Amino acid sequence: QVRLVESGGGSVQAGGSLTLSCVRYGHTSGGDCMGWFRQAPGKEREGVTAINSDGSVSYADSVKGRFTIAKDNAKATLILPMNDLRPEDTAPYYCATDHAANSSPHLPEKYTSWGQGTQDTVSS
Repeated sequence: QVRLVESGGGSVQAGGSLTLSCVRYGHTSGGDCMGWFRQAPGKEREGVTAINSDGSVSYADSVKGRFTIAKDNAKATLILPMNDLRPEDTAPYYCATDHAANSSPHLPEKYTSWGQGTQDTVSS
């Protein structure tokens, strides 16, 4: 069984930076995809970025050039530095993982293991 624990959320002004972390506990599989999602109030859960088991990464158009996903296998940690934050980035951010997500890393229904979320708030 996998448990994911996010941290690093907070409140910043527009243009600021935050770095999120997601620590994976329990079963570790090198074949799993890991991703970050967010869900603003009244909106669907959105795939922000993901890293496949082969190391390939993908980003939502809205965060390209500002967010960078990275994985530290030795620490079983997924990291997300976020720069040039905008008010529209405000949302709880969730870490997720699943082997099945490698085929469609930005589809939330492909993931079965989720963290509890960490809130990011960006003020204008």
